Amino acid sequence: MIKLEKFDTSDYDRLVSWINSENLMYVFSAKLFIFPITHSQLNTYTNNLNRIVYKVIHINSNLIIGHAELNNINFIDKNARICRVLIGDANFRNKGYGSQIINELVRIAFEKMDLHRLDLGVYDFNKNAIRCYQKCGFEIEGLLKENIKIRQEYWSTYNMSILNNKKIC
Repeated sequence: MIKLEKFDTSDYDRLVSWINSENLMYVFSAKLFIFPITHSQLNTYTNNLNRIVYKVIHINSNLIIGHAELNNINFIDKNARICRVLIGDANFRNKGYGSQIINELVRIAFEKMDLHRLDLGVYDFNKNAIRCYQKCGFEIEGLLKENIKIRQEYWSTYNMSILNNKKIC
């Protein structure tokens, strides 16, 4: 079981240690950051008013195991985007915590924020994440073919969404 709490400056070093390669940084955040991630970059990132950044806490151990975010929050159109979901502590990967994080983000967005729609982007090669999102009720809306250039390679991104009338995992 997990809970989400506000990500703050005391969490910066942990996130920086988890994002220990340029490739992982791109998978985590596309081109939002420049490797290596710095406190200055994280200050800019966390001060965005349309973004709520969370640390993920494993309830039984009280360890911080991950990171997640609601971004592009729009209360007029009642939608937001799930971004930068990461199980940073490798000991907690592939154990179902990703689904719990998505479930909690969906619950916050739909129940607490009264949003109607959530979406997310996921690279087409990230099969585990795609399965997780589908398990939680997200549907693929389309594929943005080769929409981002990482080094000398183009990556494609699926856009996925869920509406407030869907059953969450």
